[in-house]
Amino acid sequence: MADPVIIVGAGQAGFSLASKLRSLQADRPIVMIGLEDEAPYQRPPLSKKYLMGEMSFDRLLLRPHSWYEEQKVQLLLSSWVEEIDRQGRFVTLQDGRRLAYDKLVLATGASPRTLPAAMGGDLGGIYSLRSKLDADRLAPALKPSQRLLIVGGGYIGLEAAAVARNMGLEVTLIEMAERILARVAAPATAQFLREIHLAHGVSIREATGLRRLIGRDGQVVGAELSDGSLIDVDLVIVGIGVTANDRLARDCGLAVGNGVIVDDSTRTSDPDILAVGDCTLLPFQGGLIRLESVQNAVDQAEAAAATLAGQPAAYVPKPWFWSDQYDVKLQIAGLNLGYDETVVRPGARPGSLSIWYYRADRLIAVDAINDAKAYVTGKKLIDGGLTVDKAVIHDPAVELKSLLS
Repeated sequence: MADPVIIVGAGQAGFSLASKLRSLQADRPIVMIGLEDEAPYQRPPLSKKYLMGEMSFDRLLLRPHSWYEEQKVQLLLSSWVEEIDRQGRFVTLQDGRRLAYDKLVLATGASPRTLPAAMGGDLGGIYSLRSKLDADRLAPALKPSQRLLIVGGGYIGLEAAAVARNMGLEVTLIEMAERILARVAAPATAQFLREIHLAHGVSIREATGLRRLIGRDGQVVGAELSDGSLIDVDLVIVGIGVTANDRLARDCGLAVGNGVIVDDSTRTSDPDILAVGDCTLLPFQGGLIRLESVQNAVDQAEAAAATLAGQPAAYVPKPWFWSDQYDVKLQIAGLNLGYDETVVRPGARPGSLSIWYYRADRLIAVDAINDAKAYVTGKKLIDGGLTVDKAVIHDPAVELKSLLS
């Protein structure tokens, strides 16, 4: 039998690749190697319904265990690759086994950034939130009246704050930048979400960093902030971004930057090795970007499957994202990189609005807050390469659906 396609990583991207490749090539050997002891599962609900006990883990599984046997996808769990030998075309696992490959796909994802030990990052009571294990560790600590410090005012931090407040914790969120969501959203989006969190009792301290955590008997009990203030703390959630898991690529000599560099067919600098998902640095609008999203994990993986099946086609990302906080649903279409102007459009009902991003008078992204019509319209326009005059967007008398006719 021919050597298999080996997929290193058993997350959303790895699963999507295996599923699509199996539909394109019924008999091709496929091996998927996963670090965790669970079959591939959805990650977004971990920080919401799963963490709150409203969703059981079996509902997060992308497919039941039986699917892998039925589809002849060999799933090696609690395993990881230590080394890639490109010349010999094999990988070495942590237990010393060597597996030969015909093609290799890196779907290794990303890892949360952590606080250094010198800052108190090795104390007990400090959590990240990316995996099932993270959520299972954190859930028992989320008890009413506990004092939670969230480090980082991005979407992960804000979603964690919403869950914690719903569970009755006292929440302080600090953000080192001048405002929350400074890197990823316009001031109007940030202000809307800030007001929602303040109304729910979250203490938000912007332009405030963490100087150090204070411990007692190995457990976090307080924090000294950059303004010199001291606060009492029972637990800490760190949401300061992620780094691409690209060590294997670096060690075997593949081209890397802030992730594994791939072309628009998902090939790395070695044509026998592909890469997909959060670990990749991929072409977009003349440059290279990392897209940390379910959408990219699925779509890029399916493009990789087509490449492996001998049907390569240029993968053009059409980014979309979402965030749920309290009863607020934020839906994002496009990427607002380099925007120079925004238009705020009130929604049709209270508590809804949309923020439309422009770069050189061209529509590039939309943030839709409790406004599905704005999201759908904006996404169709952006995906189609179309734009709309800012004055038209600003006029609430203009029906959004008319922009698509």
